[in-house]
Amino acid sequence: MGRIRKRHSPAFKAKVALQATKQEATIAELAREHQVHPVQISQWKKQLLDGVEDLFASGSSKRTPDPEALQGELYEQIGRLQMELAWVKKKAGL
Repeated sequence: MGRIRKRHSPAFKAKVALQATKQEATIAELAREHQVHPVQISQWKKQLLDGVEDLFASGSSKRTPDPEALQGELYEQIGRLQMELAWVKKKAGL
């Protein structure tokens, strides 16, 4: 039978990745300590380092969608709903 995969919480992954970036212990030692494959720790470390710059990105620009794009999407939705309403009225004989 195959082994059941362990699912690690994001907090656990972050803790192990931070320990790996501090380089107080080797990845092999961390792998043995936390019972995780060394390659997995390296992947978590890479994800951590790749995602760090997103923390310092301008938060307001990420949260607010582009108003012009949002307006375009809403106009498209209005057009589709108007076409659907006209179709329903035609089929109902109104």
